[in-house]
Amino acid sequence: MLWVVTGAAGHIGANLVRSLLDRGETVRAVIHRNAAALEGLGVETVSGDVGDPESLKEAFRDAGIVVNLAARISISRDAGNVVDPVNVAGTRNVVRVCLERGGLRLVHFSSIHAIAQPSAGEVTDENSPLVVGRRAPAYDRSKAQGERVVLEAVGNGLNAVILAPTAVVGPYDFGPSYFGRVLLGLARRRMPVLVRGGFDWVDVRDIVEATLRVALAEQPSVKYLLSGHWHSIMEVSRMAGRITGLPAASFAAPMPIARVCGSAVEQMCKLTGRPPLFTACAIDALSQHPRVSHERAAAELGYAPRPFAETLADAYSWFKANGYVGGDCTRMGASS
Repeated sequence: MLWVVTGAAGHIGANLVRSLLDRGETVRAVIHRNAAALEGLGVETVSGDVGDPESLKEAFRDAGIVVNLAARISISRDAGNVVDPVNVAGTRNVVRVCLERGGLRLVHFSSIHAIAQPSAGEVTDENSPLVVGRRAPAYDRSKAQGERVVLEAVGNGLNAVILAPTAVVGPYDFGPSYFGRVLLGLARRRMPVLVRGGFDWVDVRDIVEATLRVALAEQPSVKYLLSGHWHSIMEVSRMAGRITGLPAASFAAPMPIARVCGSAVEQMCKLTGRPPLFTACAIDALSQHPRVSHERAAAELGYAPRPFAETLADAYSWFKANGYVGGDCTRMGASS
């Protein structure tokens, strides 16, 4: 059976493609721009763009399973012109081509950010409502709308499953990802001050394992949340310090001050053209979804996220082995 993976050169894609090849599966990786994350793997690659339905028709030829990982991520509140063409229109194109092809299963990746912020003490699960309205960040709105596109297609006969992970961490982070850049900032001693709040972090390899299981399940549910473990940013910093042997940041700025600083950083980065490491929008996200349930995935897929300390150690070990950080991290990869 042929697996087709869009967004194959991203963080999850780089791990998924490797896992599929290790299992002897036939894989076609759809690449939009940069294929560096897949170099040397011997995988079939095709040029494709979720914004171009004709390229998808060729890419999905003979597919048994399509995994749609193509996405644009933004931590800026107003970025609809950046995220919507991929996360909404691109998803619509993927769904349309899958329906035309018929006889395949689509595994579509959404995000925890597509779900509306819960009330205090409320657990987020698969029944939680999606984001609505213009007050939510553009990325959150786009992922929610992408989910709605898939759900509508399921009603029209598409065999599709939606996976919504929390914050993804782990090896083969070539980009590096947004949080990978935060980890590197900690390792390079460029983040002496942190912010209060935290998030639910999940290992990319656990996401891949869930993807493999749901793609081959006979009658899966339509949607699964893939969460891991909640830790504050200060806890993450202390864990990183134990792994790298470097001192952890000792001060966390209160949220109101952090939001003001985040807005200033975002404006400065717009002038310099450099991507911001944190924004007011990203800081707001650290107060959302403190309790995310993966009970459905555990019961139906055998999903069991590994300890976050293991994830963090393996992420740093990979960064060091691939030259993202230097030898000053004397204990890089040690158990924490």
